[in-house]
Amino acid sequence: MYQYYSLSEKSTFFQKLRSIDYILLTAVFIVGVISISAMYSTDGGEILYHTKNHAYRFAIFFIMMFIISFFNIKFWHATGYIFYIIVLALLFWASNYGITASGSQRWINLYFINLQPSELMKIAIIVCFSKYYHRMQVSNVNKIKNILIPLVILFIPIALVVSQPDLGTAILIALSGLIVLWLAGLNAKYFFYSSLLFIISAPFVISFLKPYQKSRILSFFDPDRDPLGAGYQIIQSKIAVGSGGLSGKGFLKGTQGYLEFLPEKHTDFIFTLYSEEFGFVGSLILLALYSIIIFRIITIGSISRNYFGKFFCYGFGSSIFIYIVVNMSMVLGLLPIVGSPLPIMSYGGSSMLATMIGLGIVMSTKIYNRQMIS
Repeated sequence: MYQYYSLSEKSTFFQKLRSIDYILLTAVFIVGVISISAMYSTDGGEILYHTKNHAYRFAIFFIMMFIISFFNIKFWHATGYIFYIIVLALLFWASNYGITASGSQRWINLYFINLQPSELMKIAIIVCFSKYYHRMQVSNVNKIKNILIPLVILFIPIALVVSQPDLGTAILIALSGLIVLWLAGLNAKYFFYSSLLFIISAPFVISFLKPYQKSRILSFFDPDRDPLGAGYQIIQSKIAVGSGGLSGKGFLKGTQGYLEFLPEKHTDFIFTLYSEEFGFVGSLILLALYSIIIFRIITIGSISRNYFGKFFCYGFGSSIFIYIVVNMSMVLGLLPIVGSPLPIMSYGGSSMLATMIGLGIVMSTKIYNRQMIS
């Protein structure tokens, strides 16, 4: 059971320390340790580039999450729009002047990290919308003005990310924003009509996709049409997951990964390598840890006395759930490959940074759960 502490800026450090959700903290830490061991496996059982970088980033960002947890929830509310504008500016810079790799221009070289602003936008859009709807009456949510403004706020970063091009991340940003719109009380008919319009326009939208994006969609329906090309990742991923069986082949004994049959095994397909080595049982343990993380985030939102904290926790928890489902469905061949990292597990500084910032705000909501925001 949660205990309620009426904390303010004048509360002592130890009072705030007592209010931290240690179950959430422990679950995040365990997933981080598992991710480091998985990265060690991708490096062939040696502490090489990916393992060292991933371990350093997790340690630094975990400490950062712990520190920003003590920022008053009022700070996150006050800077909600500023956070969005800063990330949007970074996104604009990356889209026009950023580093280009693998045909996409989506990174900014900060020397110590190649920052991908689109990952930060997943969090920024939730913070922005949480502030926007914080004081809004449910009866006003469905007014035309209050529908158009959030849609414009959401459309701008999506358009920039699509232009990079990075369709997968653009879809995830859209889902993150739409979740908060749903939670705020937007009429279900708008979602129904939008879904219907999307289905009708899908054939026309597909015609504007890049050749590799079309190939991914076609390979999703029939991976064997191009087994050495677009369908290669899906085929090898299914083989690796299936060969893991009930208990897996054992740590550092995954053949698909070690024999280099599995591309992108340290990023989007890290779950595939993990499943091959630890099998169905290991996968269930990882899913249980993610379930604990999501459950604690939602629970923290439920005890918050302010709607900003509620909206953020519900939105962020739902988004984490979607990211996990999309990534695992992708590597199992249930969805097309969209380039969605698995939270904390996948190699990538920007993704982990965004996740830890989100968790820090969640923890801030817990510490200041009695804080009212005017």
